[in-house]
Amino acid sequence: MAEPRWGFEALLRGRAPRGEVEPALRAVIEAASPGLALLDAAGRLLAWNAELARLCGPTLPLREGMDQAMLVTPSLREGLKAALDAGRKADAVLSGAGAQQVRIERCPLPGRPAASLLRVAPLAQAEHAAQNASAARLQAVGALAGGIAHDFNNLLSAISGSAEAALARDPDATTAADLRQVMESATRGAGLVRQLLAFARQQALHPRVVALNGAVDAMAGLLRRLLGSRVRLTVKLDEPGRRVRIDPTQLDQVIMNLALNARDAMPGGGALHIATGHAVVLQPQPLGQDQLPPGRYATLEVADTGGGIPAEILPRIFDPFFTTKREQGGSGLGLSTVHGIVRQSGGFIAAESPPGQGTLFRIWIPRHDGPVETPPAPMPLSASASASASAPVPAPVPAPQPPALAPPHAAEDPPILLVEDEPPLLRLAARALRGAGYAVLTASSAEDALELLDAGAPAPRALVSDVVMPGLDGLGLAAALRARYPALPVLLVSGYAEAALGRDLAAEGIRLLPKPYGLADLVTELRSILPA
Repeated sequence: MAEPRWGFEALLRGRAPRGEVEPALRAVIEAASPGLALLDAAGRLLAWNAELARLCGPTLPLREGMDQAMLVTPSLREGLKAALDAGRKADAVLSGAGAQQVRIERCPLPGRPAASLLRVAPLAQAEHAAQNASAARLQAVGALAGGIAHDFNNLLSAISGSAEAALARDPDATTAADLRQVMESATRGAGLVRQLLAFARQQALHPRVVALNGAVDAMAGLLRRLLGSRVRLTVKLDEPGRRVRIDPTQLDQVIMNLALNARDAMPGGGALHIATGHAVVLQPQPLGQDQLPPGRYATLEVADTGGGIPAEILPRIFDPFFTTKREQGGSGLGLSTVHGIVRQSGGFIAAESPPGQGTLFRIWIPRHDGPVETPPAPMPLSASASASASAPVPAPVPAPQPPALAPPHAAEDPPILLVEDEPPLLRLAARALRGAGYAVLTASSAEDALELLDAGAPAPRALVSDVVMPGLDGLGLAAALRARYPALPVLLVSGYAEAALGRDLAAEGIRLLPKPYGLADLVTELRSILPA
């Protein structure tokens, strides 16, 4: 078939020459997908494409003048007409022998008031298009959230670092109380930023191989205390237990968030059931806006006996900032955080809520065959790690203790090269490192740092650098310096996750410190990468 001379938009807007509208419109309808028909003012077929004829099948031959209602089974015709007359989409069953479920909509044809277009798509195809649109929207929001989170991390690092430095100078009681309030607010902000990063799948994770049964069993005691006496908790663990590779702290956060959501859904009390299991998926399976690929999975289910989630809300529960508890202080980030953690860990999550039967969240996490990994030594708790995603209000912040001095070194020992493009952070970090006994050479960009070294500055003892900077970034600077000094210890600070940076930093011998960080944490992390 020849290509239509006039584009669809031009036809809809009445911009094609009057004498060529009819043949051009017929050509566009024929080339369209899915099924498409041209209707007159009374809703009768004037023209249609081969795709619509194929959907209707041989037992429903299309003919000019056929009423649109004849396309569907008799019991649905009245409802179809009412929906289309009201400008709504309608799900129906074609009256052909195939009895195929379709979604039908009618839209006006601008410039041609006596005509309209009828679109008919297989229901699975229509839902797939809606899922793609929703996934694209969430991806765009995630990218925006990640960018905002990075900038906020810099601001929060400067705020909490300044307050921490001021508290370390032992101010009077009133000033100390005000500074602690500043740090508490910064800590709360850091918790919200982590929720944004979790949704955007850009938070810093520390995955290791864990036994899923062990993780769930360890949380059960804490959950019983949090849920209270009115919620009965039952736990069923699948045997033999499966192993998964995930950040155990984030797995705990997922379980806790879902359990607390369930508690809120049962204000009069009820039952919460947590179960582990396993699944072998042979064919791709649709999961809301995602698709579960084939593979071997460990599963985690969290089910409650609450009032359930209304059908019109269920597709939106993982959207960021969507909440039905705004008056109770809900941020709308709880379930989006859970979704982000699960997806960043390579897993999938879906929710079911039959009317009046509570809600079931089911999580699939890829199984791992390796042995369980021993947890690393606990990291010091700082503003970057103290606020829970589900309860970002922190405990009171104690007065920070100044970091212990570094081991004595000779005056001629090489300096720490500190590179940061945010002046307040550069100043605070330099003061903390010098206060810990290190010589420090500062630069506000990677280019400035390289120029200092080219001009005769001593070779650095270690590099501490931000990752995201104008021009050459921290990763590029680390590579350039290691080309000169192959054994150079490197500590990078960033608001982005290692996966978002596209590198396996641990394999390269590079330590990553998430923002916002405490000044004492910065000193501790630096000390850990320096040779003894």
